[in-house]
Amino acid sequence: MLQVNNISFSYNIEKPLLEDISLTLKKGEHLCVMGESGCGKSTLLKIIYGLLDVREGSLFWNDSPILGPSYHLIPGMDYFKFVAQDFDLMPFTSVSDNISKFLSRFYPEESEKRTRELLEVIEMTPFADEKVKTLSGGQKQRVAIARALAKEPELLLLDEPFGQIDNFKKRSLRRTLFSYLKEKNIACIVATHDAEDALSFADKMIVIQNKKIIANERPQDLYKAPKSKYVASLFDDASEVLIRGKKELLYPHQVEIVSKSELTATVLNAYFKGFYWVIEVLFNDQVIFLNHHEYLDSEKTVCLRVDRGDV
Repeated sequence: MLQVNNISFSYNIEKPLLEDISLTLKKGEHLCVMGESGCGKSTLLKIIYGLLDVREGSLFWNDSPILGPSYHLIPGMDYFKFVAQDFDLMPFTSVSDNISKFLSRFYPEESEKRTRELLEVIEMTPFADEKVKTLSGGQKQRVAIARALAKEPELLLLDEPFGQIDNFKKRSLRRTLFSYLKEKNIACIVATHDAEDALSFADKMIVIQNKKIIANERPQDLYKAPKSKYVASLFDDASEVLIRGKKELLYPHQVEIVSKSELTATVLNAYFKGFYWVIEVLFNDQVIFLNHHEYLDSEKTVCLRVDRGDV
C-alpha cells in the first residue's frame, strides 16, 4: 500500500507548490490525478517515485519509507517505474531492444516472450525491429510505457501517458494497458488532463487546486456530484447558472431545447461534434453550453429545459 502523509513541497521556499497532500493507494488500485497545468501533478509523481525531497510529511510503500535524493545516491524506488514526458529511450536501437534491455540475459527465451507480450500491450508488434529514432512521439511514448513494465513494477507512475498519441489509437491503447495492469495487479497513478483516463479506468481520483487536494473520491461520484465548477470543468463544458434564484452546476447533456418553456436563451455559436452539436447560448447574461441534434443559427431564441434527474 502507498501512504502519502501530509507532504508539502516547494522548488522555491517562498512559493510552495504542494501543501498538506495526503492519499493512499492499495496494491492493484488505479488513481488519476487531475488539475490545471502547473498545479503540481507531475511534481507529485516525482515525489512518490523518490526524485524529490519533501519539505514536510512522509511517504511509505508498505512499511518501507520513500526517500528522495538526499538519502539515495541514485534516486528512485526499485519497485516503482516512472514514465515521464521525456521518454529517455535509446534512439539508435530497436523497439524490442529498448524493452528487453531491462530483462535477464540468462533466460533469452523468457526475455523474448516477455518482449513480445509487451509489444502486444502497446500495440507495436509491427514496429519491433524499427529503430526508435524513426518513431513518432506517440510511438516513443508507447515504447517508454512497455519498457517501464518490463520487470512488472509494483507501482507504475504515468505522466500524461497518452498526450502524444492519436485519438483513434489512444482509446484502444487505454483499454489494453489498463486491463493488463489490472490482470497483473499492478498499482498505477496517472497524472492527466484527459477525463477519459479517470472516468473509464481509475478506481480513485484526486483533484489538485491552489496547492491542495480539493477532491478525493471515485471518479463516478465526482462526475455526478462535482463540488465546484472547477471540478466539473475537468469532465466537460460545465456551466454554473442561476435559475429561479438557485445556483445550478450543469453539464451540456443536462440542458435541452424544447418547444415551450419559461426559460429562454439566445444562440451564440454552434460547434459540430459529429453526431451532435454543442450549442453555446446566452441565458440571463450567463453563457450555457448544451448538446443538440442539429445546427442552430446565431441570435435564434430558444426555450430551455433543465434535467438533472440522471445525476
